[in-house]
Parts: sequence; structure tokens; C-alpha cells
Amino acid sequence: MTESGPIGDGTGPIGDGAVRIGDGTRAVRAGLPEPVKHEPTLPGPVFAAHFHLPGDPTGGYAYGRDDNPTWTHLERAIGELEAPDSAADVETLVFGSGMAAISAVLFSQLRAGDAVVLPDDGYQVFPLVREQLTSYGIEVRTAPTGGDAQLDVLDGAKLLWIETPSNPGLDVCDVRRLAHAAHARGALVAVDNTLATPLGQRPLELGADFAVASGTKMLTGHGDILLGYVVCRDAELTASVRNWRKIVGAIPGPMEAWLAHRSLATLQLRADRQNANALAIAEALRDRAEVSGLRYPGLPDDPSYKVASQQMRRFGCVVSFTLPTRTRAERFLEALHLVDDATSFGGVRSTAERRRRWGGDAVSEGFIRFSAGAEDPADLVADVLRALDESAETAG
Repeated sequence: MTESGPIGDGTGPIGDGAVRIGDGTRAVRAGLPEPVKHEPTLPGPVFAAHFHLPGDPTGGYAYGRDDNPTWTHLERAIGELEAPDSAADVETLVFGSGMAAISAVLFSQLRAGDAVVLPDDGYQVFPLVREQLTSYGIEVRTAPTGGDAQLDVLDGAKLLWIETPSNPGLDVCDVRRLAHAAHARGALVAVDNTLATPLGQRPLELGADFAVASGTKMLTGHGDILLGYVVCRDAELTASVRNWRKIVGAIPGPMEAWLAHRSLATLQLRADRQNANALAIAEALRDRAEVSGLRYPGLPDDPSYKVASQQMRRFGCVVSFTLPTRTRAERFLEALHLVDDATSFGGVRSTAERRRRWGGDAVSEGFIRFSAGAEDPADLVADVLRALDESAETAG
């Protein structure tokens, strides 16, 4: 399930020309500079705290906290993925982590007396974010992702924050509907696109003002980079987020930015394999009596499937389900051979964890968040089913 877009002439972002291309081609070519004889296809990382700057400090690169050529290539690439048909009209800012990107949008846009609507089933750091916002005199309202429940608390808000699919519960909301309603009430809209990635959905095309994500997860896919980004069409909004990044110094290192850009070339390959593996795992788990609360937006009988299929082109690599007890869940994780017991998601190596161990998520003790990697599907499914059998045999 892919969608094509135009490709440029090599002198600017992919999206300025007339030739339609697929996601894989775009991912491989995104953000690359115009070819120069004897130069590398993707220039290496630029390690510089400062740059030559005679005369007036106008234009170009000046200081490493403000900008870096390695960021520029990556930012162009992400913009081409998030908004392939209008990449020249968006600006992308990269950050040192996903939470740095999230914080930059929230704290650059909100002031004392404002109201913000957050999901009450989103990323587990949000309770800490809520405390900080409240301490600044910002009213925080929350509602579940499913059923577009955030509509009920939207009146008078300055910003609506959407996370879809939600992490870890995998509920999905109608971004178009929520964005339309928010704008009609004078609110800005930010969508956390971490789980879906730009190959799964494009929030700006669905009406959002900001697309925000952690690049730590599937975007880069190897579990070795901390990165975040914000994409926005409005120059004034982007400037305020950029100013926040400058003030707090929430910047990525050049090496991390370069590794992230290098990793984008395999995004479509990884995403297609991992999405297929996630669906295979979900289908295998449907027949297990000990499994309850199975969620994957790509399952036709999932509560989120109808909405997800209208706005998502890929459904993600994460499956969630619940085993009867904490003990059973822990024994299941211990019995897995091809799946690492680790937090985070989106890597080429499958991971799973008992999510309740962290606190902060309203899930049961036996709740499992499973991130499908790029292993052979038959091997991965066999490993999961074997681990379920072995954990049942030792449960008592």
C-alpha cells in the first residue's frame, strides 16, 4: 500500500518536478544534495561549533547551536517524506530526542492562561509534561484518543495534541475531523506521528499544523540514535519553535543526524517488512485463548481499523495484547528467543515488554507491547507461539 509523489531535478527537495515516484525511491533519494563530481552522495557529518564569519552575520552557517549543514540535509529529507507534494512549502527542525521536539512545540506555543488538550492514553511521559504545564499556569485537559473524544473538551483551547495510533493502546482518531473542529475553534493542531512514520500517515495533509515525531523509533530503525523532529507549514510558527530550540539547546549531534539520514534510505524496506510481520503476529494471536485485548489497527476486526484505513497507508509495527497475569507475561518474555525484552519500538530486531513495569500507562499487569522487527515472518510467529506454549506449561 503505497502512494506516489513527484521527484525534483536534483537541485532541490524531491517534490518540485513532474515525475511520480514511490515511497521507496523517495526514501532513498530524500534530502540528497545535487551531485558533484568526486564528492560523496551523502556528505559526511560536519563537526563544527563555529564557522568562518567575516563581516555582518547574515546568511549561511554561523554557530553550531543554530544550524549545521548535516541537519540541513536531514531536515530536507524528512520534509520530503512528511509532505512530498509540497516539500518546498514546509520547514523541518530536528532535535536531540523526540521529547525535545514535543516540548519545543508545547512550550513555544502555550502561555499562562492558555488551555491545551492532550490524550489521556498517550506516551507515558505526558503525566510529567502535564505537571510542568500546570505549574506554568496552563490549563491541561485530557480525553481518550478513541472515538474522537478530545472533541468534547476542545472549546477555548489554544492547542490540540493528537497521538494516533496511541502508544501503547493503539487507538486511532480521525485526524481530519479533529483538525477541522480545532481550527474552527481557533486552536492549533499537533500530531505525534512517531508510531505511523511519514510512510504510514502524513498529518499535515490531514490538516495538522505540526507533525511531530521521535526519530529514535522506526524512522531510523536501528535502536542506536536519539532524535526528534517538527515539521510545519507556517513560517511564523516554525520560527517560534526554532527560537525555542536555540534557547534550550535541544539539538542533535552531527553524527546522529548523519546516521539518521543514512538510515532513511531503508525506511520503506523496513516499514513494509515490519508492518507485514506485525500483521502476521496479530493474526496468530487471535486464535490464542490466553490472549485478550489484542490490538492492531491493520486487523479488519480491530476497533480502529475503519478510521485507520481512511487516513493511514501503513499500520505500524506495534501490536498490543494482554496475558492473564504479570507472572505469565514475564515468563512469556523470558521464553522468547528472537525477541529482545526492551523498551522503545520500531527497530529491525523485534522487542517486547511488559509495559506496566514503568508506571504511567493505564494498562493491566499482563499488558504486552510488541514491536515487530524485520526477521523472517515464519520464524517470528513460531517463536511467539512457542513462547506462549512454554509460558503456559510453567505457569502455576
